[in-house]
Amino acid sequence: MRYQMKQHWLSFGDAFTIRDEAGRDAFSVQGRVFSWGDKLSLRDMAGNELAFIDQQMLSWGPTYHIHRGGQHFATIKKHLFSLFKTRFSVDVPGPNDLEAEGDFLAHEYSFSRGNQQVARVSRAWFSLTDSYGIEVAPGEDDVLILASAVVIDMALHESKS
Repeated sequence: MRYQMKQHWLSFGDAFTIRDEAGRDAFSVQGRVFSWGDKLSLRDMAGNELAFIDQQMLSWGPTYHIHRGGQHFATIKKHLFSLFKTRFSVDVPGPNDLEAEGDFLAHEYSFSRGNQQVARVSRAWFSLTDSYGIEVAPGEDDVLILASAVVIDMALHESKS
């Protein structure tokens, strides 16, 4: 499935709209304005919360948690020491951990599980706001991949400020 994730230009807090490959709004992401660390909610278009993202403030390097149904579901952490490329790990329960690796300066990266690529993210260059194309392989957890792409965007912007 292909998605387009676009950051809202004028909003209080971080906000994104995620459209499906037919161009229909599929998900929205809303950030809390006055909070300690980043806190975002990924919702379907009916307003149901599918994932809640919060930043772990007291950690070495950018670390975020994804919660589903009030339960911790995944931890996304930027690797502090990696040669030539930036990497993020997505730690989920069981053996299904993901790694995101690529050219983060150009916002071109992929998610993989072991040696198998499961998703690709590419930034649109001619846009006033951050806009990404996200392609998720069939059978993968779209919400986890989309939430992880939001987290990586947040972590990369955090390192610029």
